[in-house]
Amino acid sequence: MAQTVHRAFAVLVAGCCLVLGACAASGENAAGALHKQDEAQILGALQASADAWNRGDLKGHLAIYDPSVTVMTKAGPRPTIEAIEASFAATYFVDGKPRQSLRMESVRIRMLSEQSALVTGRFILSGGTEPEQSGWFTLVWVRMPAGWRAIHDHTS
Repeated sequence: MAQTVHRAFAVLVAGCCLVLGACAASGENAAGALHKQDEAQILGALQASADAWNRGDLKGHLAIYDPSVTVMTKAGPRPTIEAIEASFAATYFVDGKPRQSLRMESVRIRMLSEQSALVTGRFILSGGTEPEQSGWFTLVWVRMPAGWRAIHDHTS
């Protein structure tokens, strides 16, 4: 009888381990699916931003940024979206059209939490009458009620 009780207990313990393992795997899969969805939203926003730039829609390009964004420049931090818009309009646009087309490559997303992400990649400005320009960027993104927005941009 003791052997039957031990066997029943072993089966019960094994069953509990299987159930707990399945629950943990299910939670990991759900978290992984959520991260994939978040990554797709951020990538979609980046592509929409580049598309807006190429259409000459500077405000649409800047829509990825939260109004409180800070951009790190050679001269130091440039706060607010208005300052960024004025700088981009003066430097990269002529008569409301971009001097060059924008594309992004080598984009990587690292989820820091369920509410934040670090995005790195390379930007390329090409075409027009100027030589191709490229550099690397790091964006800090935060989940906001309106969706994912960049709160910090360091581009070199």
